[in-house]
Amino acid sequence: MHVAVVQLNSQEDVASNLSRVALWIGDAARAGARFVVLPENFAFMGEEARKREIAERLDGAFPGPILGALAESAARHGVWVLGGGMPERSDDPARPYNTSVLVDPAGAVAATYRKVHLFDVSLADGTALRESAATSPGSEPVTAEVLGVRVGLSICYDVRFPELYRRLVGQGARVVTVPSAFTMTTGKDHWHVLLRARAIENQVYVLAPAQHGKHARGRQTYGKSLVVDPWGEVVAQCSEGEGFAAAVLDFEYQDRVRTSLPSLLHRKW
Repeated sequence: MHVAVVQLNSQEDVASNLSRVALWIGDAARAGARFVVLPENFAFMGEEARKREIAERLDGAFPGPILGALAESAARHGVWVLGGGMPERSDDPARPYNTSVLVDPAGAVAATYRKVHLFDVSLADGTALRESAATSPGSEPVTAEVLGVRVGLSICYDVRFPELYRRLVGQGARVVTVPSAFTMTTGKDHWHVLLRARAIENQVYVLAPAQHGKHARGRQTYGKSLVVDPWGEVVAQCSEGEGFAAAVLDFEYQDRVRTSLPSLLHRKW
């Protein structure tokens, strides 16, 4: 499977962000990627409360500009696209879901995952984020088949909860996606460690696109979008700024890892 993880510096202008998204999906597709994964907040990075204004339905009945842009790019380039995290309307108009939406090469929604673990923290550098104040939590793990391979979906803060990934592997996931907007403070110490741990303990490929740089309201994200293999090796990684990192996922290699070190078979719970 040829994949690409896209690194963005999304701001508050949705139309401008979507224009950049279309550019990078096209570039990744022309480089050979058949599955392109975008970071969390790819369409909007700003005031949490404003997300309710741009929240869309994702049932395909009335696609809004965000879902429409993903569908158009996926169909134009004939690729699978994962929009890593966007506002989806919920039953509470004030608190939309933060949803990862998978779009197939025909431009149809193939799966949606609503972020379960919401980021409510006060960090030592003064950063205070209360995602739950403007976001409703999801409740279910989600997997979907992409190019004949079972993929498990997650978003950012989920990576700190290994039990979610055990459930995804239990559902047959061989690849997991972790689209993110990690803060600089947490990213520099925890980003690589957590992603490599999830890959090693579950013997999966991890695709982790991320936001990078400075955003509205003084927020700064870590970047380092990457792909990790089932042995825990980082096989592709973005540098500074916007761009993408590409990799080829070798599932015969994954089988060898799982056979030589059969830890998944030794689980007790």
